[in-house]
Amino acid sequence: MSSPQPLLQVNDLTTLFPTRRGTVAAVSAVSFTLARGEILGVVGESGCGKSVTMLSILRLVSAPGRIASGEIVFAGRDLLKLSESAVRKIRGKDIAMVFQDPLTTLNPVFTIGEQIHESLQIHGFVAAQPAWAWRNRHAAEKDRVIQLMDEVGIASPLDRYHEYPHQFSGGMQQRALIAMALACEPQILLADEPTTALDVTIQAQIIELLRRINRTHQTAIVLVTHNLGLAAEFCHRLIVMYAGRVCEMGATDQVTEQPAHPYTQGLLACLPRLAAKTRIEPIPGEVPDLVGLPNGCAFQPRCAFAQDACAGGPIPWVEIAPTHRARCLRHVAFRREPQWTWHETVK
Repeated sequence: MSSPQPLLQVNDLTTLFPTRRGTVAAVSAVSFTLARGEILGVVGESGCGKSVTMLSILRLVSAPGRIASGEIVFAGRDLLKLSESAVRKIRGKDIAMVFQDPLTTLNPVFTIGEQIHESLQIHGFVAAQPAWAWRNRHAAEKDRVIQLMDEVGIASPLDRYHEYPHQFSGGMQQRALIAMALACEPQILLADEPTTALDVTIQAQIIELLRRINRTHQTAIVLVTHNLGLAAEFCHRLIVMYAGRVCEMGATDQVTEQPAHPYTQGLLACLPRLAAKTRIEPIPGEVPDLVGLPNGCAFQPRCAFAQDACAGGPIPWVEIAPTHRARCLRHVAFRREPQWTWHETVK
């Protein structure tokens, strides 16, 4: 029996930004799929292309940046081939996004209720009444906003409907953004660092809220984060990005328990552990300049296992196990060697 068609399929997506020093490939030949009801984690250091990938999916890359090539297939349609007006009907309604910084995303001169209400008005989500019955329709939309605010855990939603963003804490602002994204019951929710700048207890609440949304509405979620530990607890599958490229992908337990790429191993070694007796070992070196990326593996200058062949050209995908792949020649060369750990190799 054939596997079901993925809800979202990204094929060889490349997004470029021209600069005075040259062209930056912020996203380079990125491919992945997202199934209905799945939670996919996109992890990597700052500047590796995670957020630009999400903006590219919604075609929100601002000029002079441009999507140079690839496909973004949603429900059988390539979003890159649709007109801007057609994409607007999908953006926010079928695919919604929770942006990284709620304080700069929310408009300070409009109340929280008005900003959530706007999504319903744009997409006509509550339109059971005839056009002349404006008062009834407006009341139905307001009831829907209050319901959303209550659903995401905003206390006293009827009162807070009329409050402004500065009257909300950081965690409540993030909940308001999630309510805006959920207003039209999207099939896909792109969550770009939704727990940034929040304390750990509020982070846990936001993640639990997203988990409940996934279970209740079968909403597919893409979680963008630099915290591999958080992604490991929350996501079904992981893709690891470095310098605009995907270097490893697979089921969460495969990537975290048997990482095949040295970069993934380095990210795992950076996670603090209360019971661990070893020191936290940072990944040596710096993130490369995207204008002058080396040939072959972009991680080569920082890798303890770099070989001459790593700089020879594009690194092919290597299948580690079913559903688990990595771009690493070391794994090819040492396929039969015992499992290694980052701590053992950086000493």
